[in-house]
Amino acid sequence: MVRFSVLMSVYRKENPVFLRKSLNSVFSQTLPANEIILVEDGPLTDELYEVIDEFRESQSTLKIVSLEQNQGLGNALNEGMKHCSFEIIARMDTDDICYPDRFEKQISYMECHFDVDVVGCWTQEFYEDLEGHKVITSLKKFPNTVWHNIKYCTKRCPVEHPAVVLRKKAVLAVGGYQHCYLFEDYHLWARMFVNGSKFYNLQEPLLFFRISNESFKRRGGYRYAMSEYNALKEFCRIGFLSKKDFLFAVITRFPVRLLPNGIRKVFYNLFLRG
Repeated sequence: MVRFSVLMSVYRKENPVFLRKSLNSVFSQTLPANEIILVEDGPLTDELYEVIDEFRESQSTLKIVSLEQNQGLGNALNEGMKHCSFEIIARMDTDDICYPDRFEKQISYMECHFDVDVVGCWTQEFYEDLEGHKVITSLKKFPNTVWHNIKYCTKRCPVEHPAVVLRKKAVLAVGGYQHCYLFEDYHLWARMFVNGSKFYNLQEPLLFFRISNESFKRRGGYRYAMSEYNALKEFCRIGFLSKKDFLFAVITRFPVRLLPNGIRKVFYNLFLRG
């Protein structure tokens, strides 16, 4: 079986309880990672350091990369990638939870398909009740061979960022993560797509993706809408979007960003989830 790294990043506003659950899911895989690179994106809270120290003492494969100042997710992941020893990298966020066999299934697919640079999967969106039990709100589906479906890729992000496994050389070939108005991950996929990378999504959920009311708030408002508009212009510049696709995206997305949060949440659940 191929050797691989897991790449994660944490910053001071994150929840230490969520971090512990996320790391537990990473270290409880049926196919263990050869190393877990955790980037501390700037100074953290004492509670977060306490969780990290617990795992560092018990898990020899955990490697910490500390940044003196907060750099943002894209820059933190670029720095972390420099410390990944292996060509295959599994992404993971520090508040989500992996299915126990997530890495085994994604790595197995990538090992058998050398032409595929990104392997994603479906995700189950959830929150936790007062007793800490998962409450599943929706199943988020993605098509399998998304590189054959350019219309889908230009209208919606083709993979879930914290649920992918990547080939490092394909990411570095397009310059890694770059600033793109809050859309660093989508911008990366667009550049990889234009560069000829192939994407595949396993047709089953392998990640619990944590959401909250704040998740929907962050996807709305005038500032977010303008950020998306500027990102779409960048996608057009690099040849990922045609002018027709750009206009369609602006017309269909901008109004959704300006909806009240509650209505936008309903819209997402009705039209963008399985």
